[in-house]
Amino acid sequence: MTKAEDISFGYLLNDVTLLFRKHFDRRAVKFGLTRAQWRATKMLYYREGLRQTELAELLEMEPIAVGRVIDRLQAAGFVERRPDPKDRRAWRLYVTDQARAVIADMELIAQGLRKDATQGITVPELQQALDVINRMKENLQALDQGNAPDEAES
Repeated sequence: MTKAEDISFGYLLNDVTLLFRKHFDRRAVKFGLTRAQWRATKMLYYREGLRQTELAELLEMEPIAVGRVIDRLQAAGFVERRPDPKDRRAWRLYVTDQARAVIADMELIAQGLRKDATQGITVPELQQALDVINRMKENLQALDQGNAPDEAES
C-alpha cells in the first residue's frame, strides 16, 4: 500500500505556481505590475497604513523582499510611504489614486486566470484540494516552529 510520503508532489505544486505567475504577469503587463507587486498593492488597498514589516508578515515574505517590492511600487507611483506619527523611525504604506484606478481591472485579470485554471474542476473538488494544501502548509510551518512530531515516533 502506498503511503502519502511516497507520492511526489512538490514539483507539481511548483509547476502550477510558476505557470500561474507567468500567465498572471502576461495578462497584467499592461499595468506594469508583477504578481508580487499586485499582491502587495491589493493588501495595502484593503489595509492601508501598514508598516513594511506588517505587510511582509501578512504576505508571508521576507521583509527585505517586501522592501524591494515597495520600492518598485513607489517608483511606479502605486504606493507612498508616509511617516508614522507614533514612531519617527517608521513609515506607513498607502496606495495612491493611480493604484486605486487599476484595482478593479487587476481583480478581473486574477478572476479570469482563476477561471481558466479551474476549468473542469468543481467547487467541492477545488475546496478539497485547497484544504489538503493548507494542511500541508500548516505542517511545514510547524517545522519552522519546532512543533513537528518526532521522526522517531513514526
